[in-house]
Amino acid sequence: MRRTATISLHWLSFVLLILLVAGGPIPAIGWAFVLSSLLMCAVAAVRGLMSGPGPKLEGTLRAAHPWLSRAMYVALGFVALVTGWQLAGGAWSGPPLVNLHFYLLSASSLHAIFHLWRHTALGDGALRRITPKSMHNVL
Repeated sequence: MRRTATISLHWLSFVLLILLVAGGPIPAIGWAFVLSSLLMCAVAAVRGLMSGPGPKLEGTLRAAHPWLSRAMYVALGFVALVTGWQLAGGAWSGPPLVNLHFYLLSASSLHAIFHLWRHTALGDGALRRITPKSMHNVL
């Protein structure tokens, strides 16, 4: 249950974030992003994080890994809450929502590069954790 929910919500939130960055704050996409992102954060809060540093990740990166994962969830939840707040008509005095979406997409890109590096350079199968089992034969 946790694995399926996390994988599905992870990719759904990512695609919706790309659509928000590309197309602006389209309400239907915005609300879908809010719902999928907050559900993903709720699954992690209740059932725990699915990620781990893996046996081949060492040193500072190993120690930082759980904290960086938590930071990604905090960023996702924060941007989802601000998105929902603005879609509901609330006032936000921080950076424009379009900037928050771009910052989150940028952080997500760094997150993806890190896991691609882990999967290829370390050979620790990092991408298998977040891809559906039907895709494992291409990894």
